[in-house]
Amino acid sequence: MKKIELLAPAGDLEKLKTAVDYGADAVYFGGEAFSLRAGAGNLTAEEMEAGIAYAHERGARCYLTVNIFAHNEDIEPLRRYLTDIKDLGIDAYLVSDPGVFAILKEIIPDAEIHLSTQANMTNYQTAMFWYGLGVRRIVLARELSFTEIGELRARCPEDLEFEAFVHGAMCISYSGRCLLSNFMINRDANRGECAHPCRWKYALVEEQRPGEYYPVEEDERGTYILNSKDLCMIRYIPELVGCGLDSLKIEGRMKSSFYVAHVVSAYRKAIDAYYEDPENWEFKEEWMDELRKVSHRQFTTGFYFDKPTDKDQNYETSQYTRDYVYTGIVREYDAKTGYAVIEQRNKMVIGDEIEVFGPFTDFFVQKVEEMYNEAGEPIDSCPHPQEIIKMKMAGEVRPGWMLRKKK
Repeated sequence: MKKIELLAPAGDLEKLKTAVDYGADAVYFGGEAFSLRAGAGNLTAEEMEAGIAYAHERGARCYLTVNIFAHNEDIEPLRRYLTDIKDLGIDAYLVSDPGVFAILKEIIPDAEIHLSTQANMTNYQTAMFWYGLGVRRIVLARELSFTEIGELRARCPEDLEFEAFVHGAMCISYSGRCLLSNFMINRDANRGECAHPCRWKYALVEEQRPGEYYPVEEDERGTYILNSKDLCMIRYIPELVGCGLDSLKIEGRMKSSFYVAHVVSAYRKAIDAYYEDPENWEFKEEWMDELRKVSHRQFTTGFYFDKPTDKDQNYETSQYTRDYVYTGIVREYDAKTGYAVIEQRNKMVIGDEIEVFGPFTDFFVQKVEEMYNEAGEPIDSCPHPQEIIKMKMAGEVRPGWMLRKKK
């Protein structure tokens, strides 16, 4: 049985390595231009080269997003950019604009091209159109149900792969093609600069009564009328595999390494458990518990089972739920002494109860009983950002493992 791919976001080089370490089969990232996440750290050509080498050494693939809708002034810079990066070993390119597609085929004739979700591909006839042009994977529009995906699979060639988002923020606009940000504050979502106005709180103002705000309500629940809940499909691994998908995609190039580690790890465990025994697979609530330990909104299944209803919107707030704090990452570990070198990410103090977790394993809990600064002096707390400390660990750890504590 061909195993479904777990595809993770890599907003910068550290997140790329984290995604690979925690079990991603592939990562997608943007360069310094022509990506729809201009606010992410993104990767320079040198960082891409390093990241691709890191991933390939560990059996993971690397996909570059070149999915803006290009304007005239983008064309020549795009040509130069693709020429500069064409020999880096990128496994595939995500494209939505037909002009960008044509330029990519011209400069990198043997490029594997994936059609971005921004192209809002929703039917088998359009899928065959892109297949005829050489696209070998389509990132499906988020507006498709399991039934529709199954029909696509049945009507398309086996070597045309389908990828779909399974976790992360949902865009209120059709397949993410939004004009709100551009209209309101001149930041073009289709060129990577979305300001997320769908998360803002809205009110109504009458022309002759400036300053008098009336709430915009569908009912008494509130005024965040465009604010979708986050997608979460970890409970439905058998259905995702069964409908014919080839790749499960996690949203979040703007999210932290802490987020990437948790989400990739949870889905990795769920997917692996399914392939170990498909007939008897059962969802484990501990996987969902892990997802709740990173910043998130309430969860929805999006369009997979039917069209979303008012239950899939959060009318009360656009704020994230953050119950746990990322406190540190292991940089070194001495198995003989049990001490680890920790790079601090948030304040810890003696007496804190922390959870320590890593890839392909369960977390363990311990109390912070002793800490030492770089000079080897005992300290009661580590309040300084990215402070290097030494700590006795209650269990064996490895570089890249993370520490967290409940707020």
